[in-house]
Amino acid sequence: MTATPEHAAVGAARPEPTAEARPARPRLLYIDNLRIALTALVVLHHTAVTYGNIPAWYYTEPAEDGSGLLLDVLVMFNQAFFMGFFFLIAGYFTPASYDRKGARPFVRDRLKRLGFPLLAFLLLIRPLATFGGYADLRATFAERGESLPYGMYYLLSWDAGPLWFVEVLLVFALLYALVRRRAASRHSGSAAQARRETVRDPRPPRPLAVVVFTVALALSTYLWRFLVPTDTYVPVLGLPTPNFMPQYASFFVLGVLAHRRGWPQSLSRAAGRAGFAVATVATLAYLPVVTTVKGAALNGHGTWQSLVAAAWESTFAVGVVLGLTVVFRERFNRQGAVAGFLSRHAFAVYVIHAPVLVGLGFAFRGLHAPAAAKFALVAALALPLCWAVAYAVRSLPRADRVL
Repeated sequence: MTATPEHAAVGAARPEPTAEARPARPRLLYIDNLRIALTALVVLHHTAVTYGNIPAWYYTEPAEDGSGLLLDVLVMFNQAFFMGFFFLIAGYFTPASYDRKGARPFVRDRLKRLGFPLLAFLLLIRPLATFGGYADLRATFAERGESLPYGMYYLLSWDAGPLWFVEVLLVFALLYALVRRRAASRHSGSAAQARRETVRDPRPPRPLAVVVFTVALALSTYLWRFLVPTDTYVPVLGLPTPNFMPQYASFFVLGVLAHRRGWPQSLSRAAGRAGFAVATVATLAYLPVVTTVKGAALNGHGTWQSLVAAAWESTFAVGVVLGLTVVFRERFNRQGAVAGFLSRHAFAVYVIHAPVLVGLGFAFRGLHAPAAAKFALVAALALPLCWAVAYAVRSLPRADRVL
């Protein structure tokens, strides 16, 4: 990851500088460390889904005790912000990548670095994550005197799984390239140059702008869920949370703007504290609603409860993103050998963690324990195991070029 904006011109007016001509770019270590933390949250999130009361994973053991509710709360808080944060970070580094490579190389690079892992998951990794589900379903069919060929199951269960993020990010990256290309064509000419993504005088976003963005995000999410309520699932594409699409898209755009204006570097410590404080107050105000509402009133369809849910999710997400950005910049802006290892393999962990969690789930299937205890045990094993498997996968010939 790069720490400063790139200064490569786009278009025919000036040739792209060579790699040798560009100065070395220091890494933004705190954002690297944020990616490590968010990737670990992905693993913990799906482990919590495994043993909680939300059956939205390849292998689940619905909780039989009250501790499963604690896992559901963890899932709720994670879902409110962590994937949006991933999109924001991806958006932040997109302009520099485009400037450095140019339009066509940028598109080719995105297709390689996002498209290949997506295909690898669909064709190779997904069968490993779904083997248990197929075995259980085939046994159910056999009890009824029917058969279930694997080919039929393979096609009917087709989706991108956790790689939906890569799928959507690829679409965002291609749309960004299209917008930049059209902007460059409008400014083309013998003396004209496309605008560079340059930060000359970084300034933090104004508090009023943050408030306006949060309100706009809450309203757009509320309106979006008239058509795409929370319980919506998009087959084939495999989007598990399309109800959060306004957050994902706006956070990606926000990341692009943050790169142009140097927001992460210019945020004050007070802004970080305010972000955490607002997220906490919003959560305390939301708890009486989420704990008393029955049925699907929070899911959308224009209910007032869904407006409250959208307002909390948006406020919590913005507040936590502000707070974590400042905390990691101030306290975790360095890396040793261990953190460097975790950072290099974080994306590979995201790609391969599903079969690792499913395998551990089946390994401890016979263990009778409270849901929270099984979560803690499997999580403690899953995190190091995922990074170990990621290391093995990236050690394969040329795998590190896309992972």
